[in-house]
Amino acid sequence: MGPWLVAAVVVGAAVFAVVLGPDAPPPVIRGSVAPGFELSRVDGGAPVTLEGLRGKVVLLNFWATWCKPCEDEMPAMERLHRELAASGFALLAISVDDSVEPVQAFRKRLGLTFPVLHDVEKDVSETYQAFRFPESLLVDAEGVVVERYIGPKEWDAPSYVDRVRRLLAAKPTS
Repeated sequence: MGPWLVAAVVVGAAVFAVVLGPDAPPPVIRGSVAPGFELSRVDGGAPVTLEGLRGKVVLLNFWATWCKPCEDEMPAMERLHRELAASGFALLAISVDDSVEPVQAFRKRLGLTFPVLHDVEKDVSETYQAFRFPESLLVDAEGVVVERYIGPKEWDAPSYVDRVRRLLAAKPTS
């Protein structure tokens, strides 16, 4: 075995041990209960908790200002938010930027009206195992992950709008 192959095996084993070790959080996948969190809004509004949105269908979007595909999908996210917010839908854009200033400028420049949150310590993105930005999770009204999406999407395309509408129609009426 060559030295590069040995090094690759050692690194692979180390990653495997860390990811699947006893302290690793369970994967956040379809059917999982979405982990709770509280994050600050970049516009200075009251912090947002996932628990506070129980009863709503929620799209969590992990992103960063330096991520061009993240920026590309934001206008479609804004259109989705404007179309469905009054129906019990919430969209949360969770920035993993190191400082809040570029996030505030980004939000203002794009005219985003949905909540933009800041995960400066990256605790929430780590809990959700989100690292391929943009990365989004659709959560139903009972707090269960319905789907995980990797990469930019045209969120206002009929297929996504219809998916959210079906979840909204299925909400429990308690």
